[in-house]
Amino acid sequence: MSQKITDIDRNLAVETVCNIPVQYHNVRNAPFAVYGLCDICDGAPFHRIPQEVADATNEGVKWLNLHTSGGRVRFRTDAPHMAVKVKLSDVGMMPHMTLVGTAGLDVYLGHNGEYRYYGSCMTEGGNDAAIKMTSNGGYTNMVWLPVDGMKDVLLNLPLYGGIEELWIGLTPGAKLEAAESYRDLLPTVYYGSSITQGGCASRPGNNYPNILSRRFGVDFRNLGFSGSARGEQAISDYIASQPMSAFVFAYDHNAPNVEHLAATHEPMYLNIRATHPDIPVIFITRPGIRYNAEERARRDVVRATYENAKARGENVYFVDGEQIFAIFGGDGGSVDGCHPNDLGFACVAAALEPVFEEIYGR
Repeated sequence: MSQKITDIDRNLAVETVCNIPVQYHNVRNAPFAVYGLCDICDGAPFHRIPQEVADATNEGVKWLNLHTSGGRVRFRTDAPHMAVKVKLSDVGMMPHMTLVGTAGLDVYLGHNGEYRYYGSCMTEGGNDAAIKMTSNGGYTNMVWLPVDGMKDVLLNLPLYGGIEELWIGLTPGAKLEAAESYRDLLPTVYYGSSITQGGCASRPGNNYPNILSRRFGVDFRNLGFSGSARGEQAISDYIASQPMSAFVFAYDHNAPNVEHLAATHEPMYLNIRATHPDIPVIFITRPGIRYNAEERARRDVVRATYENAKARGENVYFVDGEQIFAIFGGDGGSVDGCHPNDLGFACVAAALEPVFEEIYGR
């Protein structure tokens, strides 16, 4: 007999139909503020870097550019409830991650430094979930906003999914205003592998750049490209051209081999440093529980770039990835021996927090 878990436990049911009257608003329009993406104009899919830069980098970046990792929407409302309607262009289905992590959104209420998770927007599961999500024009999932009066809302976008359109449904007549701004600082920019992109957080807000952004009230850009961060000149030049308050440099795991990493790592750092002579640069090597001789050789390359910069008196920090998962209990921080789970991402954020404290204060 075939049976669904939701027939036994209704708490696991996902509501995808909005039966309460709402007025939908396009997040491309004010007073909504979209962060972490570029060129949010009508008719264009959401993307993280200019498509011509992605095309010039590699095929992986060309595709993953349309995944909205690090994208956020912020606004303020007194609505007692909200709905989310999304038109998805892509869903990164994988056994490592939940659909909430790959293609869902999660909701936080609060303000800078004190945002708290409230709920997630997701589709129903099943083997045909990706087909449903990309062919039916979107999905709706109610997220109640129980705080009386005005509250700031932070909505984190999918880590491994693409968005063509996104609407927020609010109670008709509800107030809608711009949310509190981030601190008056340029964004933190992250460049790295699947771990930076967010593999394999259970939901978007649990990726470490999102965690640190909430704690410190700082805007950021997530330029993590799963399996595709290789330090090419096109992406190096683009990052060097971007305004930033700090740069987190974490692509060692995606270099095809140690020789490639050695040939590209310090040149990319020097390229970025040439246009940003004073910003802090944080070198972080791959978090892992199975560091072998090659992983340590990669770490040595990263450490050499750091030591050379430090010897020149430059503003640099080094975080050893081999030690990261030990912060909260050793080997429990990974879903597959490589990618962090939620505990692992909490470890990465904890490893970086003292550096961010020194850079940004509170």
